[in-house]
Formats: sequence, structure tokens, C-alpha cells
Amino acid sequence: MDRVPGRKIKAPNGYEAFVPDPLPPEIPWTSKLVSTLSDADRAVGNLAGEGRRLPNQHLLIRPFVKREAVLSSRIEGTQATLGELLALEAGSVVDRSPDDLREVGNYVLAMEHGIERLQNFPLSLRLIRELHERLMAGVRGDQATPGDFRRSQNWIGPPGCTLMNASYVPPPVPEMHECLGGLETFLHDRTIPPLVQIALAHYQFEAIHPFLDGNGRVGRLLITLFLVERRVLPAPLLYLSAFFEATRQDYYERLRAVTDRGEWGPWLEYFLNGVARQAEDAIGRAQAINERLADWRGLVAGSASSVPSALIDLLAANPYWTVKGVSQKLEVAFTTAQRAVEKLVGHSILIEVSGAKRDRVYCAKELLEILEEPTRLTPPPTPP
Repeated sequence: MDRVPGRKIKAPNGYEAFVPDPLPPEIPWTSKLVSTLSDADRAVGNLAGEGRRLPNQHLLIRPFVKREAVLSSRIEGTQATLGELLALEAGSVVDRSPDDLREVGNYVLAMEHGIERLQNFPLSLRLIRELHERLMAGVRGDQATPGDFRRSQNWIGPPGCTLMNASYVPPPVPEMHECLGGLETFLHDRTIPPLVQIALAHYQFEAIHPFLDGNGRVGRLLITLFLVERRVLPAPLLYLSAFFEATRQDYYERLRAVTDRGEWGPWLEYFLNGVARQAEDAIGRAQAINERLADWRGLVAGSASSVPSALIDLLAANPYWTVKGVSQKLEVAFTTAQRAVEKLVGHSILIEVSGAKRDRVYCAKELLEILEEPTRLTPPPTPP
């Protein structure tokens, strides 16, 4: 059995809390772990290269961020779909709980804030608090002091459980602050392979559980932001929430095995496998979207106006649009935008999905289907 990476302390009223040891632990560099890291490094390198070559990287990032927001929030119980979020942004009326949509929207805002801040500010406890503040503003966790580390003890367990029968109790507040200081120092370490480093840091953040609510979402945000800060990726193209959501039981079991038995190897293998699969998944989706857009540009290449082609470019950012939205975004007359939309409808690129007589909403369903395809959990087949 591996050494448990922390200690349990007993509170005055009887419950036990876990205080994780500072990072890094002694890593079991088995041949399997080395191979898994190599696979993940190769996949992320391919994604980084593909990202730099994408003709519309800045547009494609937006639906990928929203997909991550939907899946990360779904792990926490929201039901909003990617299609609903994109349709709402385009001006459609969506039959979904406003609270769910606000939670997902907050995730997008937090990610965008983090990416912007990294241009001149390091990944730090201050930035983590800023992410939490934006994530929890105006939603069901609003009472959980957005932007502030907790000042009381929290715990994890089934509904109705207490501190005495919780499945996990993170560090008490004084020890929590000590652990957070150690985590911040570790995030600035430059001696560990970045993918291994963020895998260790993700476990540590979830073990510390520094907020009353929103810890899972902030922890998943940190993965992407870390990879961008370290320039492992040129842009926020890799997200692990889809993998964690699809393998949720394995995710929690691997984290728990570290806490209970010090099983770092299986956790690292699981995390790195997720990195590799999600990198391959992102490349596949980006390529499929770009191929579809290129086909559609070919269909409208002979148009007298450049607006239909410009509208196709907009579909990379959001498959849903209204004529008014196109007019405003492209800064063209309403009638010009309407003709462009009608041309794309004529080529079956767009279809009307709102059923409204005014302010109709159109969707490029083929792009939405690519974005909403389930995550591939196994490597793609090797070509013959």
C-alpha cells in the first residue's frame, strides 16, 4: 500500500478532517505511466499545432468554451444543453430554468475572465477567487460568499449527511489556508512535466475544497487556464469536463483512492488518458467543423455579395443566428442580411428553428450536431 498523502485531525466536536500533504508527492514512474504521459504529450502537441493552423481559431474557441461550460455545470446537476445556450445567445426563447442557464453562462464568463487576466497576471489564489466570484454571482451558490475562501467547515457526502457521517471532510479553515499557500507555490514550480503538474494540482484543489460551493467547477477551470498560462496550448482548446462527466464514477473513485491509499499512479494514468482523449476529440471536432465550413463557402463562392461567405464564418462561433443579429454583427443592412440568410437556407446550410413569424432564429444543424456528439473515450482507430 502506498503512503496516505496527508493526515487526519480530530476537531473538538468529534469529526475528523483530512489535511493533504504539500505537493509534489513521490511519483511512481512505472512504464505504464510513462507511456500514458507520452501519449498525452503527443496528443496535446498535435492539438496545439492544429490550433495554430486553424483559419478561424478565435471563432471556434467560443462554442468549445460553451460546450465545456455545459458539461462542467452538468456534473454539478444543471440540465441546460449546448443547443439551448447557443440559441439563447442568438436571441431565441429557451424553455429551460433561468438558474441553470445563468450557472452555465457564469462559467463562460469566468473562463473568459481567466484567459484575459493571464495576459498580465499569474495563476494565483487571487485569480482563483476572481474566477469563483464570477462563477457564483447571482446563482444558487450566491449565498456561498462568491470570491471568498470559506470561513467555516464544509464536507462532502450524500444529501442529508452531517460532518459526523460525511464521506469526506476537507481541512479546517486554518489548515486550509496553509494548504492553499502551498498549492499556489506548487503552481509556479517549473520542474515537473506540466500535464503531471496540473493533474496533481487538480487533486490537491479538490482535496482542499476551499469554497462553500463551486469547487468542482473552479477546479476544472484551472486545468484549462494552467495549460494556457504554461503555453502548452496557444488557446483554450482542451477541456476535461466531457471526459470527467462521461466517466464520473471513475473520476471520484480515483480521487478517493489517492486520499485513502495514496494511489497517485492510477489517478495520473486516468487524468492523462483523459487529456489524450479530449485532445483527439477537440482536433476531430475542429477539423469536422472547418471541413463543413469550407464546403459551404464553395457553395456560395459565386455570389455577387460577400455577405453569405461572411455569414458562414459567423457560424463557426455560433450555429444559431437571426437576421437582425447578422445585420448587426456584419454591419450591413437588414435586407442584405436577410438575402444572405435566405441564400444559406436555399443551400440547406441553415434551417429556421423558431417557428416564429418575426425575429426568426436559424440554425446550422450540421455544426450543432458536431458540437453535441458524445465524447470519444477510446483512441481513434489506426489507419490501415
